[in-house]
Amino acid sequence: MVKDSDSSRPAGRRGLRLALFALLLLPGLAGFGHTAAAFCAGQHPGGVAPAIVRPQLAAETRELCFREFAVIHSGISRTPLAVAEHLTRAQVQAARKIGRENNFHDEDALPPEHRARLGDYARSGFDRGHMAPSGDMPTPEAQAESFSLANMVPQHPGSNRCLWEGIESSVRELAMQDGEVWILTGPIFEGGNLQRLNGRVLVPTSLYKAIYVPSRQQAGAYVAPNAPGMEWRAVSLAELRGLTGIDAFPSLPKAVQDRAMTLPEPKPSNVRGSCDREGAAVASTQPRGGSSGRGHAAPQGGGGQGMSTGGIVSLVLAALFALGAGVVLYRILGRR
Repeated sequence: MVKDSDSSRPAGRRGLRLALFALLLLPGLAGFGHTAAAFCAGQHPGGVAPAIVRPQLAAETRELCFREFAVIHSGISRTPLAVAEHLTRAQVQAARKIGRENNFHDEDALPPEHRARLGDYARSGFDRGHMAPSGDMPTPEAQAESFSLANMVPQHPGSNRCLWEGIESSVRELAMQDGEVWILTGPIFEGGNLQRLNGRVLVPTSLYKAIYVPSRQQAGAYVAPNAPGMEWRAVSLAELRGLTGIDAFPSLPKAVQDRAMTLPEPKPSNVRGSCDREGAAVASTQPRGGSSGRGHAAPQGGGGQGMSTGGIVSLVLAALFALGAGVVLYRILGRR
């Protein structure tokens, strides 16, 4: 009679022991990013991740799971396509107690040929724009993870430091007010002549931030150009799907996806005076129409009735030229 050994045990019993061993390891693994897709489920409504509905986007994509956000990353654009968060009131309160420490870094969990590098952004003129903002992160460890380049897109400073910062702040206020908000943020690439940083990292033409508020059973998305100014518009999740090729929250009823909620007004805190520096671009932006009535431009100072310094100088020069011409003409006619 052969004794019961590891090699002679039924495969089912060995499989059961391996499964139990894996379960014992899970609590230890939960503290690390990118370990298993199961940890990403907590960042998606109903545990259902965003769906890529445009086939050409699906090439070289992978899901990365971090402590407080999940990333669908593209090795083609070398940026995230979608970054998911489940933001709660408790997280916002905890995040407000943590000072920001910039620790931008390459993402080691990605293959070298698919990841952005710090050098790609150097002297590019673009910010490394967070998709899951560091201001949402409730622990130092989560904040450090948010500085991964897998969570970044090339973003114009006039967008990142003004309007987009205001959108992020307004969504945090919504989480404080309603208790929780599901969020999906990412880039939009439109047109056939897109720019790449260092020939590698694709520059978005626009950005989106989709939100779902369970207490209201409402959802919608901010869409804004990747450019200076305060122009933005609200769209439904159904319209966003057409713009991005991504179904942001597949588990939501069609009625919720088809109607854009009234989104909170962005409230920039004017970080380092960035909104002031973008004043001219902001003033030139025209509001967009639509059922939501949400595309906005800041009014010009003085009701738009004042004259710029450049205009005054032009008038003075024109007057001096006219005076000089008159003197010359008078002298010519006086000699006749």
